[in-house]
Amino acid sequence: MTQNISELPRIRAMIRSDGTGELVIDGVSSRITAADEAGVREEIINRVTDAARAIDRAVRLTAEDEQGKSPLIVHPNGDVEDDGAFIPTSLEPGPASEPVSTAPAPVSAAVSAAVSETEDVELIALVVPAEQQKSGLDTTELQAAGLDDAGLGTAALDTATLKEAKRDADMRDADAEVIQQIEPAPSARAHVPPLTAFDGLVLDLDADTDDEDDQEQDLAASPFSAPRAATNLVGPAPVQGGTFAEVPADDPSIAPSALAGGGPNLADFMNSRPPLVAGPALLGWQGTVRRITGGLVSPAPGTGEMSHRAAVASVQRSLVGPRTIVVLNPKGGAHKTTATLLIAATFGIHRGGYTLAWDNNETMGTLGVRAQTAAHTNTAVDLLRDLDNFAYSSSARVGDLDNYVRNQGDARFDALASDLDPAGAASIDDVAFGKLHAALSRFYRVLIIDTGNNMRASNWEAAVDAADQLVVVSTIREDTAYGAASLLDGLRQKGHADKVAQAVTILASPAKTADRQLSVRLHDHFSKLTRTVVDVPYDSALVAGGSLNYDALAPRTRKAWLVATAAIAEGL
Repeated sequence: MTQNISELPRIRAMIRSDGTGELVIDGVSSRITAADEAGVREEIINRVTDAARAIDRAVRLTAEDEQGKSPLIVHPNGDVEDDGAFIPTSLEPGPASEPVSTAPAPVSAAVSAAVSETEDVELIALVVPAEQQKSGLDTTELQAAGLDDAGLGTAALDTATLKEAKRDADMRDADAEVIQQIEPAPSARAHVPPLTAFDGLVLDLDADTDDEDDQEQDLAASPFSAPRAATNLVGPAPVQGGTFAEVPADDPSIAPSALAGGGPNLADFMNSRPPLVAGPALLGWQGTVRRITGGLVSPAPGTGEMSHRAAVASVQRSLVGPRTIVVLNPKGGAHKTTATLLIAATFGIHRGGYTLAWDNNETMGTLGVRAQTAAHTNTAVDLLRDLDNFAYSSSARVGDLDNYVRNQGDARFDALASDLDPAGAASIDDVAFGKLHAALSRFYRVLIIDTGNNMRASNWEAAVDAADQLVVVSTIREDTAYGAASLLDGLRQKGHADKVAQAVTILASPAKTADRQLSVRLHDHFSKLTRTVVDVPYDSALVAGGSLNYDALAPRTRKAWLVATAAIAEGL
């Protein structure tokens, strides 16, 4: 059945530059924290992708930051596409301004005017001290007693002020502690378990399958099938008289303290779910049989396909903030640039973008030659010159980098070339690298850095310092293996023994047949120094040294680089 985009469920997210954010799905909010703004964006996309994957259908996301709103569509495979033009904050329609009263008035009267059917408890949480909260006073008692007696003085608080304070307090961690202290009157609302954003996912997809019809009939027969209003609701709760009423998602009774009575909670229930059942076979003879028979005969996926799926899952794992991978070997011709591009392509294809391959050669490198061309010839030197537009601007977006990086099409990553001017005197040192790395980490989830051949260059050392994962690359040749072995010795002498121990070694075959004895020697040596050693085959599509064409690679080559990239991702 053709997907109707207009019927996609809507999800809202707020991203802040301080490394915090909020994700709201059907009125159920969850707080996001990360090392920086880029990490918040990544975590939000990962969670929304999980939601889309859970229903096997794309979902709508409105991502809002300090500059405005970005309407997006997120697909189950992690693809993200625009759902309309970016809406700057300055162009957003705002509510008509209302005069704010400044005349003195009793605080209790202001609170009484501000309390609404769904906001009373949270507004009280903002203005009532802990002593009164613990006493169990309900709204009527507080209004009758007045807040002056509670020690708040006679400051005038009108409705608009209280609601603004409520919105601000929602963004603070402290509100959870305050809200948990409130005990609503027995007739107000019953305690229900807390819901996370995805536990409370309610998506009306107008589905017409028999299974869902059966579910609707079951729900109709349930005592919990009270009609739902189109409000921020998470489910019914018993009230006096044995009937049921809807509980707003922002009700403070939905708090961890509500589970103090013991027994399993919602998290226990969700953790008891069985693992996902593997889908039908797509590869190998099993997939062929399934296709030929139209699904009448559907063998389970074979061992090879399950390994493939496990590797993809490793590449797609969630990351806490941006991650930097540095590809190393001081010997030229060791396959570093090829490895950088293929690792970036594998991450880009399976993670859905926000991946950068960066040539950190202090002078002229070849990554810009191997990458697909763009309409410009700008390099890292040009970006460094204009870096103030990105490093210190809160309005800069990843699309603004298109005049400096080179989009790699279906491989779904960007490439940043080093200086390509043979007569140029510009170079990148450690300070320049640090500035570039800090700025680019705001916009990319994964940065794969190609390095030069000078281990003493300050930008080379700065890249190693910034690395979350080192990748040592060598062809199965004595000279390049010598460079890799000397590299590891030097890194350990410079205090990077821990990074060496967690490094991944990639051994590339320089010809259709490699020296088996040398291969055994290299495996034996590097497996004792690094976390794992991975082999990648010779491929004639890589020999010419031109622009990378991922689709031209042999299937076994793509498979080998997927395995290598999965091993790298496991260290992130």
